[in-house]
Amino acid sequence: VQLQASGGGLVQAGDSLRLSCAASGFAFSDYGMGWYRQAPGKQRELVATIGSGGSTNYADSVKGRFTISRDNAKNTVFLQMNSLKPEDTAVYYCVALLSPARWGQGTQVTVSS
Repeated sequence: VQLQASGGGLVQAGDSLRLSCAASGFAFSDYGMGWYRQAPGKQRELVATIGSGGSTNYADSVKGRFTISRDNAKNTVFLQMNSLKPEDTAVYYCVALLSPARWGQGTQVTVSS
C-alpha cells in the first residue's frame, strides 16, 4: 500500500488549497479514505472521511469549508479546503481505512494571518 499526498503549501487566511492523495497497492474503490491533521504540540485529529460509496463525514471545525471527494478511476482522494484559517495549519495525512489503517507521509499546510 502506498499513499502519496501532495498539494500543501503556504497560503494566507481566506485562501484555498486542494490536497490530493494518490493510492496504490489495494482495491481503492472498495475502501473508505480519509484525511487527518496534526498541528504542532497537538494530537492527530480527524478532518474528513469518505466511504467507498461516497458518504462523507467532517470534523465540526471544517464543515462548510472543506470538501472531501474521490476519483476511483484515478485511485485518488482529494480535500478541497476553502476559507482557510491560521488554525488549519498542520501536517495533513491521507489514510486508507483498511484494517489496519494505512497512512501516507503527510503534507504541510501553513496558513498565515
